[in-house]
Amino acid sequence: MIGLDTNVLVRYLVQDDAEQSAAAESLLKTFTAEAPGFISAVSIIELVWVLQSCYEAGRHDIRAVMEDLLRTRELVVERAELIWQSLRIFTQGKADFADCVIERCGHAAGCDYTITFDRDAATSSGMKLLR
Repeated sequence: MIGLDTNVLVRYLVQDDAEQSAAAESLLKTFTAEAPGFISAVSIIELVWVLQSCYEAGRHDIRAVMEDLLRTRELVVERAELIWQSLRIFTQGKADFADCVIERCGHAAGCDYTITFDRDAATSSGMKLLR
């Protein structure tokens, strides 16, 4: 299995650098269900951040991209179920995707809740506000 860095995914998805995008596309075409590529949860978090901050992608556009990645049999996404859960929370609220993942990680680890100073995270992701 070959791991994919965020920048490879960005080039593949946004096609904004002809040479790197072609190389990324060629690599991704080599993956199969029997020999998939690997995307870490950290790369997924970075990818969402890059798509939002650099390419001004909206939450629903990001959801569509993430759903495609998660459903692709030629790719394995680390902690896929947790990423799915985070994606659902993210598209329904105002919290950052990373905050949604942080909250879901805490939940998966058995935490009663996750504390934050971020009001959007507290109201949208299920965290509790520290006052």
